[in-house]
Amino acid sequence: MDFKKFLPWIIAVVVIIGIYSWVKGINNTAVTLNQTVEQSWGDVQTAYQRRNDLIGNLVNTVKGAADFEKSTLTAVIEARAKATSVKIDPANITPEQLAEFNKAQSGVSSSLSRLLVTVEAYPELKANQNFLKLQDELASTENQILTARTRFNEAVKPYNSHIKTFPNSLFAGMFGFKEKAYFNAVEGADKPVEVKF
Repeated sequence: MDFKKFLPWIIAVVVIIGIYSWVKGINNTAVTLNQTVEQSWGDVQTAYQRRNDLIGNLVNTVKGAADFEKSTLTAVIEARAKATSVKIDPANITPEQLAEFNKAQSGVSSSLSRLLVTVEAYPELKANQNFLKLQDELASTENQILTARTRFNEAVKPYNSHIKTFPNSLFAGMFGFKEKAYFNAVEGADKPVEVKF
């Protein structure tokens, strides 16, 4: 048997298997990293959902104060409704979608802050144990939201790095992997907060 006759075929098969394994590795790593991003996005949504649920309880508790400003409560309820209407597909998160989501959530934070500041004028609410517990839970949830957003950005970074580095970038587009957006600070967050006494 003449081994030299089969040597080119053997080399070709080894090269083809090597290329296949390399491309498969690029795809499978991207799939794994993408799943991590989607899981992190689910954690972000869960944290925001917890806040929305708490807001409903908070609003009902505050409604008990008969003379409480209705416009403040209405603003919170409307901001919450707007925030829950923004839907994002974690597989195709674009910077524009994330900015819209961020803006809606910022509206909730802003109206909620106004509500909590307004409560200061109502001693019976400040002494209400349900209200105090909800206020503590909201503060805890805000920390969970920050953590979830940070972890989301931490999951996006290796995914984006993987699909954008050469030679992975040659195949990522063919396999349908696109760059994911990061959570950024809300517009105006870089300016100092004005405190009035």
